[in-house]
Parts: sequence; C-alpha cells; structure tokens
Amino acid sequence: MAHNEWILDVLSDLNAFAVENGLTALAEQLDDTKLIAAAEIASMQDKAQAPANGNTTRHESGPRGLGKHQHA
Repeated sequence: MAHNEWILDVLSDLNAFAVENGLTALAEQLDDTKLIAAAEIASMQDKAQAPANGNTTRHESGPRGLGKHQHA
C-alpha cells in the first residue's frame, strides 16, 4: 500500500462504525471525505511522477497524423 493510502482504510472503518450505529449524516460525510482524500493522494502521486526538468510529453498529431512531441 502506498505511503498515504492507509488513511482510506481508516475512513472506511469510521464509515462502517457510523453506519452500524445509525449515524447517517456522519456516514455520508465520511463518504465525501474518503473521495476527497483519494483525489488528493492521487494528485500527490501524479506530482511525484512528473519529470524533474519540468518538460511534459504530449501526444499530438504529426504531419501524418501520428507523433509524439516534447514541450517545455
């Protein structure tokens, strides 16, 4: 499991507790919180995988409709 993904398990456990104990509003809030946490973790992972030199690779059509161009 990735470095920060443990929090998703904790949120799931809290959500299960809320559901089992009739805490409906809390369960719904925890669902939302889990989605936000997953999005932020994914965003952090994307940033970590970005090239260090700031260049990005984009796929664009070349003269024959195929190609890969580097952009700064």
